[in-house]
Amino acid sequence: MDFDSPNLKKCVRALKDIDFELAYLALLTRRGLKPLSRWEKPLNHHQLQPLQKIGLRTKQIPRTVKTGKQITETIFSLSAGYIQLYEQRFANTPIDKSAATIRFEGFLFGFPPCCVDLYIRHPYIKNDLDPRLQKILFYWACPDCKITPALLPAYRRTHQYVEKC
Repeated sequence: MDFDSPNLKKCVRALKDIDFELAYLALLTRRGLKPLSRWEKPLNHHQLQPLQKIGLRTKQIPRTVKTGKQITETIFSLSAGYIQLYEQRFANTPIDKSAATIRFEGFLFGFPPCCVDLYIRHPYIKNDLDPRLQKILFYWACPDCKITPALLPAYRRTHQYVEKC
């Protein structure tokens, strides 16, 4: 689906009405820049439709927090395989921040492995990335990352597109 598509713009606007970040995540995923994305809130049937109309598969995943309270995450991807991997690993499980979980999520969400590995050892270590660019990523870029500079132009174009919709 091309950026000039009226259907895409309509769907992005509908998602942006829910939350800018949701629209941005959806478009990054639709463009293949992220294999899978997670919205840490439930969406109703009507709110899921714009995601589906732009070609994303969706799934609501029940999880629990430390207090035992159940929450619902919404995941979306172009690939049923990524949805299935996430569901098999995380459905009906407590949210945790273990190194194994962070590594697996980093893979599913398309984060550079070098950034994920360093984040596990030293979260938020200083990098030289312009804070405005760091803000549009969904991961913390490691210093001297070779992958992030290649991703940034597409992330920036996608972010600007959502801003203009």
